[in-house]
Amino acid sequence: MLETSARLLALLGLLQSRPTWTGPELAERLGVTGRTIRTDIERLRTLGYPVDATRGRAGAYRLGAGGRLPPLLLDDDEAVAIAVGLRAVTGLAGIEDAGARASTKLHQVLPSRLRGRVQALTATTERGPDNTGSDASDPEVDPALLGEVAEAVHRGEVVRVEHRGDRLVVEPYRLVTWQRRWYLVAREPDADRWLALRVDWLDLRVRTGRRFAPRPLPESEYAAFVVREVASSGWAVHARIRVDAPADVVLARINPAVGVVEPLDDGTCVLVTGADSVATVAAYIGMLEQPFHVDGPPELVEAIRVLGERYTAAVS
Repeated sequence: MLETSARLLALLGLLQSRPTWTGPELAERLGVTGRTIRTDIERLRTLGYPVDATRGRAGAYRLGAGGRLPPLLLDDDEAVAIAVGLRAVTGLAGIEDAGARASTKLHQVLPSRLRGRVQALTATTERGPDNTGSDASDPEVDPALLGEVAEAVHRGEVVRVEHRGDRLVVEPYRLVTWQRRWYLVAREPDADRWLALRVDWLDLRVRTGRRFAPRPLPESEYAAFVVREVASSGWAVHARIRVDAPADVVLARINPAVGVVEPLDDGTCVLVTGADSVATVAAYIGMLEQPFHVDGPPELVEAIRVLGERYTAAVS
């Protein structure tokens, strides 16, 4: 039988590993009696760890929320996964510094056998650049904002937001992370329209506390809806490109995230596309390998003119 201190740590670890345990299950796992389990539960409570209990023949226990963070008891694979994963966190303002601090704390308490493994993994691996599809820097999202939006989604609570200068009252449905960006899928009830709002462009003005009755999204999946919406309206730069090729030919050349293709006739279509900079749009258009015509925006027209002169000079 484990000594009392070791048994308490083992009991705490079990309570952290899944939502609920019955008394007999805990007694069997620790090799003690039900009475000992009840005594140890009381010891944990005395130490400040809230353990909720339901009465009954078997009785069930769960670790409740309290005023202090209990020690996390991790197995070897969990500890290594967290240590390596902390070095890869990106996309939230300040999260990399917080991740570095947490990584330092974890590294200090790792057993020597695991410390060597983590050191080997971090010393022998490198991360490639996060964003290779654009010359624009990746946006960062305020974790506090993301947390408030997530809470509103979870509670089904109507919110007032500002998005790129537009003030909206929306029903938040789901957060989607895609292409190193965060999006809020929301419905604007007054206009009866669905939106994919970039969270780094979002200002949460008021959480109204008013609940809403969810409606089904007119799309197979939230992620698919975001990809389609971003392709046509979710970028910093937008363009409508007339392409001298059938719509099916252009569709075969692009990823659905690049844009929406609208057929004009059997041999011509319009590509509605965008990106975070005109340089990226100009590069994407050239990869179509089809004749095209660009009327705007003016900065895109200029970017393509400069590219054309540069390419011509390269082979003259």
